[in-house]
Amino acid sequence: MAAAAFSKYFDNGKRRFTLVESDAIGTVGVGEATIPPLKNFNQMLEINENDFLRETRATFKLGIEFVNWGQQGDRYFHPFGTYGQDLHGIPFHQLYLRELAHGGTAGGIHEYSMSSMAAIMGRFGRPGPGAKSLISQMFYAFHFDAGLYAAFLRRKAEQQGTIRREGRISKVHRDGESGDVRAIELDSGERIEGDLFIDCSGFRGLLIEDALETGYEDWSHWLPMDRAIALPTSNINSPPPFTRATAHGAGWQWRIPLQHRMGNGHVFSSAYMDSEEATRILLANVEGEPLADPRELRFVTGMRRKAWNHNVVSLGLSSGFIEPLESTSIHLIQNGIARLFALFPDKQISPVERDEYNRGMRELYEDVRDFIILHYKATQRDDTPFWRYVRDMDVPDSLATKTELWRLHGRIFRENAELFSEPSWIAVMLGQNIIPARHDPIADTLDEAKVAAAMAQMREAYRQTAEGLPTQEQFLRQAGAWADTGANTEGGAVAAPAWTLAAS
Repeated sequence: MAAAAFSKYFDNGKRRFTLVESDAIGTVGVGEATIPPLKNFNQMLEINENDFLRETRATFKLGIEFVNWGQQGDRYFHPFGTYGQDLHGIPFHQLYLRELAHGGTAGGIHEYSMSSMAAIMGRFGRPGPGAKSLISQMFYAFHFDAGLYAAFLRRKAEQQGTIRREGRISKVHRDGESGDVRAIELDSGERIEGDLFIDCSGFRGLLIEDALETGYEDWSHWLPMDRAIALPTSNINSPPPFTRATAHGAGWQWRIPLQHRMGNGHVFSSAYMDSEEATRILLANVEGEPLADPRELRFVTGMRRKAWNHNVVSLGLSSGFIEPLESTSIHLIQNGIARLFALFPDKQISPVERDEYNRGMRELYEDVRDFIILHYKATQRDDTPFWRYVRDMDVPDSLATKTELWRLHGRIFRENAELFSEPSWIAVMLGQNIIPARHDPIADTLDEAKVAAAMAQMREAYRQTAEGLPTQEQFLRQAGAWADTGANTEGGAVAAPAWTLAAS
């Protein structure tokens, strides 16, 4: 991602970008689900979306279905996009809370989301430029094969002039006075000098940590998951346009549908469950035949104390890791690239610009951290020691304040450039049974009968619009975005929804 972006916009003949990789080093393929901003990254690189979908065996993602999080048996949907329409400047969710409080026929909050209704029906439609229909309220991201995406971007970077070197880094050379990295040495003996180094070496942090000893801030007391078992399986149905996260006894299981396979994994805390049990649970709950042996990954949730130290900028796992519950890993890479675009240094690096980069990245990581912690804290489960621990643990003050504001009057305030907007917080709060004590009094200023009629019209409009859309596979095939993988998904047949969302 970094090589493709920087070579396109900064290679003006005065700068040269060298990409050092080793095909002998495996990659962590957990981050196959994304959030909507990735579309902006692809557009910045002038990547045709249908070509991207076909090349990476991608599918669309309209949100995440959560199973067993508030209580066992609960299901809710966290959609991309908005809920309903505000009336006379009053936020829609406050009117929805008023209807619930008055015992009205408000239905489920998902019924007022275009993305939710389309996802539940397994359908998809791409909003056109300037679209006025309800489809314009449907926001989407992607599921894709991360390995294929990396290869796709590598080719693009090389076409744009990036010089690629194959090999492992065996030594890092630093300047004796400044402490900056001056060169890296490959196991072949080749020495590559540079002014700025971008460390994408994974959890190890070959430059940012091994060489510069930057330090790591551990957040595992809030997010105790430290293991994942990953396993691809064959598709047995046409892929649905959403990710699923199913909570188990000491963590949760992901299900990520691609065109050619299903990505599965079990994220868990080794303090509460061993790897053998986690693997058994995963194998007992996957669909389709395994396509490989289960693979265990280990991690510590947290972030590097400085994402940019001396003349080294860390991206991806070398910068930090927050478990993939809300598919933020690839976005954190993308955001790091965008911030470096905005603060790209001259040959002499300014400490002020470096500090601003670090401030912004810390703010983003902490925002994402709080939102992920919410999923665990907002549970009523007490069936295992793990769920009792996360239910009762102290949380960061920033999250405690936001939760209390919601509990009082259903108010959500988005701070600074927070990644997750109001609808995301509303989805998780309501989905995990945190019902405010009262709605905002301003909602009582509107006529109850008129609001109820307007909400009924909204629900019906979203339902009818979703029913009129093609299935996701039909859409992908019609758009020329379906790769000929030989997968037997019966020409777009999609499994019927097996659940109905609760009113909350």
